[in-house]
Amino acid sequence: MNRNYYYYYLYFIFSILIFHSIGDEMKPKDRLKPHRGSARKLGFVSVFALCLVFFFAGFFGARLFNQKDISNGDGFKSSVDRSVEDELDPMAHGETGDGFVNTIPFQVLSWKPRVLYFPNFATAEQCESIVNGARPKLKPSMLALRKGDDLDRSKGTRTSSGVFISAWEDDTLDYIEQKISKVTMIPRDHGEAFNVLRYELGQKYDAHYDAFLPKHYGIKESQRLASFLLYLTDVEEGGETMFPYENGANMGKGYNYKDCIGLKVEPRRGDGLLFYSLLPNGTIDMTSLHGSCPVIKGEKWVATKWLRNTTWV
Repeated sequence: MNRNYYYYYLYFIFSILIFHSIGDEMKPKDRLKPHRGSARKLGFVSVFALCLVFFFAGFFGARLFNQKDISNGDGFKSSVDRSVEDELDPMAHGETGDGFVNTIPFQVLSWKPRVLYFPNFATAEQCESIVNGARPKLKPSMLALRKGDDLDRSKGTRTSSGVFISAWEDDTLDYIEQKISKVTMIPRDHGEAFNVLRYELGQKYDAHYDAFLPKHYGIKESQRLASFLLYLTDVEEGGETMFPYENGANMGKGYNYKDCIGLKVEPRRGDGLLFYSLLPNGTIDMTSLHGSCPVIKGEKWVATKWLRNTTWV
């Protein structure tokens, strides 16, 4: 209810209550006493006059408050706006971001798999800071071995070098992690440490799934729900992130996992790429197969954040 009319109704209701309460007191207790009739008549007139006083007091009081709101600029808001402001407190912010609306632009690149592109997600200075912090710690990238695999058989699948860095170790990564949590609406404690990677000339990562297929890795209590890639450098040529099964293309056709085909996203410094490995029902999206094309010219740096469907420590 509009606050101004609230005062009006309050005075009106209050006057009615007084009218009834006094009226009850004036009911004749003994009909044999004729002089009580004249007293009741006088009492009714007095009570009616009192009601009018309260009525007009409420009316003019409401107008007074209305003029005050207009002078403060509040009078131009609708009664609905004011009621919402009065009755609903802002939602407290949590691990996913601020307590106010904050728009971070993005573009949908694909629905199968779900791939979203975030231009200018990080500044050039932030990207450079991450690269400088990771460079002296780099080691040859490792693979999560499947059942029956060994290091020799998997050699050549992933030829980059990298390092895992937690957000609490680096202020810039801490800020980036907060922003990722904001756009994905996935709590920060569901994310693994950042995997900062460097791809030099000719280095690549063959097509693979970030989610753990049960037939290859067994049943996992926690699964990778989505992946966020932050490109830390431009690449002169090559180094694209590719999705060979986009929209079901190339599936069931004897696809060579080393071929760089399908949807390809060119790495640009500061831009982010989010894609989901699981469908909304929790099963693995088989179109989320992806890889990193070989670097033909230049050098590629990227910070990868794997997001789980459960808390991850």
